[in-house]
Amino acid sequence: MFDQIPDMAAKRAELSPSALAFHDTASSRDWTFGQINDAANAVAAGLTGQGLSEGDRVAILCQNSAEFFITLFACQKTGIILCPLNWRQPAPELVETLEQVGVSILLADTEFQRVAAETAKGVGAPLLTIENDLARWIEQGGPELTAPIPSDRPWYLLFTSGTTGLPKSVIQTAGMAWANTINIGQAIDIASTDRSACFLPLFHTAGINLYTLPIFLSGGSSTIFPKFEVDEIRDLIASGQINQFFAVPAVYQALSLAPWIDDLDWRNIRCGCGGAPLSEPLIQFFAERGVKVLNGMGMTETGPTVFLMDPARAEQKIGSVGKPQSLTQVRLSGVPDGTEGVGELHIKGPGVTPGYFGNPEATVNTFTEDRWLRTGDVARRDTDGYYFIVDRIKDMYISGGENVYPAEVERVLHSHPAVLEAAVIGVPDDKWGEVGAAFILLRPEQTLDVENFRPWCRERLAGYKVPAHVRVVEDFPRTAAGKIRKPALMEAFNHD
Repeated sequence: MFDQIPDMAAKRAELSPSALAFHDTASSRDWTFGQINDAANAVAAGLTGQGLSEGDRVAILCQNSAEFFITLFACQKTGIILCPLNWRQPAPELVETLEQVGVSILLADTEFQRVAAETAKGVGAPLLTIENDLARWIEQGGPELTAPIPSDRPWYLLFTSGTTGLPKSVIQTAGMAWANTINIGQAIDIASTDRSACFLPLFHTAGINLYTLPIFLSGGSSTIFPKFEVDEIRDLIASGQINQFFAVPAVYQALSLAPWIDDLDWRNIRCGCGGAPLSEPLIQFFAERGVKVLNGMGMTETGPTVFLMDPARAEQKIGSVGKPQSLTQVRLSGVPDGTEGVGELHIKGPGVTPGYFGNPEATVNTFTEDRWLRTGDVARRDTDGYYFIVDRIKDMYISGGENVYPAEVERVLHSHPAVLEAAVIGVPDDKWGEVGAAFILLRPEQTLDVENFRPWCRERLAGYKVPAHVRVVEDFPRTAAGKIRKPALMEAFNHD
């Protein structure tokens, strides 16, 4: 799209130096754009003072904070590559992840000092702290850095969940960030007057890019929470401090169960959802309270915004992720352009990653010969040009020769009055090859008559789609984005 783009923190500081960029709830500190840029310059000087230079990697292990973004912008200024780490993982897993990319320094906050120390020792990198080393750098200051940024230079790496093996390190660039800002910004009308909340983890693309970084680049402000706490979000909404809100389905589910949910006034808040489809019952639950939650779809590899539903058709097209946004091209394999059909979703555009760091084989396997990204998702386009994600290709199973997409079955299960959330996997079966196993999370104070549940399903699904096994669970194993980890369900099924 562009060969070079402005230094993001420096340009924002130039345009609105005294405007509020972040309110950090952990430190109760406000940061203006000018202060963020000054701090980023100082951290850039600190990192280069440690001997790091363009292309070197620095890992960061911390909960959400303004200091994370300061470090992110410092890395952009210097060409150093930031590697945000999942603070839910133990040291052996973090070591395994970092050994793939190699790091020169591990930066961590004091809350994670034990696991950080183990990780740093495991990869042979020095450990620095946010509270001491980074704070000292900020106090000392550093020279002003304002040089343009190569749009395709690796800026930070985000690690995939690793559900099919070792995590892959997805390259993120400044050009991808600008494309995402345009894609999501036009879809939800981001402006300098917007205020949002940052509570999704910053080792995940949604935490950084939905909507915190686009709002920063647009001159708006974000309230940063270390992590999601349902009552803190209630207070933020009730006080009118935000007007943009993005969350994953697990967050909307938690909000729907809160006893105070009907007391909140959502009328001035624009709500988006991603990471996984928001179920129809939840969409309707919030719609009854005057809230249109717009489903979207993207990937770590797409920066992430690809689709977002438009408010005008949200209630007519329940289940749709909308249309491809401004700087995104999509196609369905085997389906002529502009026609209705089902196929694997391919994506192209300036928001798409150049590939996986240090893993050319994975990069080649993920892209077609003409450089379209293979998503692994089966999607459907209707006659109006709206898209629906049918399921992951790898989640499909074959029962008695018939293809079964678990997401289709799950949508039906979600309509049962006792079911809060459902997940379906294909499991081996001597007669049919594979059959469905449904894992059910119940609504509070609800029970499920398993004997009558399958007949209820049969009234709504073809026989081969009805789960042969039904298990009630207390909770689901989830990724950082709130997605259910289906490989873990398969392990649990095999162990029982």
